[in-house]
Amino acid sequence: MTSQFTEGTERVRDHVAAQLTRARRRSELLTSAVDDHDLVRQHSKLMSPLVWDLAHIGNQEELWLVRDVGGREPVRQDIDELYDAFKHARAVRPELPLLGPAEARKYVTEVRDKVFDVLETSPLEGRRLLDGGFAFGMIVQHEQQHDETMLATHQLRVGPPVLDAPPPPRGGPVGPPEVLVPGGPFTMGTSTEAWALDNERPAHQAFTDPFFIDTTPVTNRAYAEFIAAGGYTDPRWWSEAGWAHVQKASLVAPRFWEREGDQWFRTAFGVTAPLDPDQPVVHVCYHEAEAYAKWAGKRLPTEVEWEKAARFDPATGRSRRYPWGDEDPTEAHANLDQRHLSPAPVGAYPAGASPLGVHQLIGDVWEWTSSDFHGYAGFEVFPYAEYSQVFFGPDYKVLRGGSFGSDQAAVRATFRNWDYPIRRQIFAGFRCARDARPEELS
Repeated sequence: MTSQFTEGTERVRDHVAAQLTRARRRSELLTSAVDDHDLVRQHSKLMSPLVWDLAHIGNQEELWLVRDVGGREPVRQDIDELYDAFKHARAVRPELPLLGPAEARKYVTEVRDKVFDVLETSPLEGRRLLDGGFAFGMIVQHEQQHDETMLATHQLRVGPPVLDAPPPPRGGPVGPPEVLVPGGPFTMGTSTEAWALDNERPAHQAFTDPFFIDTTPVTNRAYAEFIAAGGYTDPRWWSEAGWAHVQKASLVAPRFWEREGDQWFRTAFGVTAPLDPDQPVVHVCYHEAEAYAKWAGKRLPTEVEWEKAARFDPATGRSRRYPWGDEDPTEAHANLDQRHLSPAPVGAYPAGASPLGVHQLIGDVWEWTSSDFHGYAGFEVFPYAEYSQVFFGPDYKVLRGGSFGSDQAAVRATFRNWDYPIRRQIFAGFRCARDARPEELS
């Protein structure tokens, strides 16, 4: 029997099916690694119980793919409010009558079975939500984003290790400590990436003056020097809000760092080990990143500067999808996909460097920028305001690039993340930038 769909549509369908399967495999790994007691516990007031994340993944999939795209009858309409992230703050979710582990697993399996039925018959065109498989891609990214959130919950969990992964590759040479990015216009954002979310759109011309950006993220070694120089006790390096937070939260080092004698240790996923000095620092908040940059005589890059460093090819003048080109990430390009359980030492991914020689812009650690989160000129809500628009404003700072816990389906050089400037449970680090002096341009 001849298919009613084009070869291109079938390729999209196969890609969607593969990405849905990859995401679910990861969700199952993160939830099967612990017993039911750990699944229903709240490991931190900042996070939901793992079982809430699991059922929420299924509920969003049901709302968008089963009911909206598929036009099917609801599977569990009675739980919609329980898993509406805007109805209940994370701190109170354990008090809700949530689905138990067995019931949640049964629910997400039933929803997924119906989604595959919908995928087989959907034309994947004729409606903006369907074009290029966007609705399915949105749900893939949603699940992978919650998988990274669940990975962060595992990091906050107290107890013996339950996750395992091989160590990242070794580091290597990276060239000079900073790179000059030329001034001028470039194309920022995207209007062509099929699964790009509304805050990444539209493509538009942006401009920067010449600036220098660090070749790599700031390392543990460099950050330890800031601590040793009294960085956490000297208000000169901190903004007013940052200094107030340091005092209120009694910050003395990145989260999960502990000092024994003259050596720093870090606990990651239940394993405490000496700090790797060459890995990017992780679990620092925006205020810490900003203070380090000032102490180092630099500043954080703006979001525009970060994207230009990540995408701009001076030889052609065009913006790439990724620093290394337009092809999807591989294991040679970036530390993504929860392949490892830590950032990789700097210089570990020479194939992922930008044309200007900037390393590890994708993967390893989310990178704080100095920019508030807002929509680009021409921003249009799609398909719902609660994904981006409700967060616009000065309360949130933009992060870029993804982390070792991000999946490639949910990370692009145009992808934008955001969080409160005090957050440290996320896999966030940073790199510094500075203005170019006139004599450096001649």
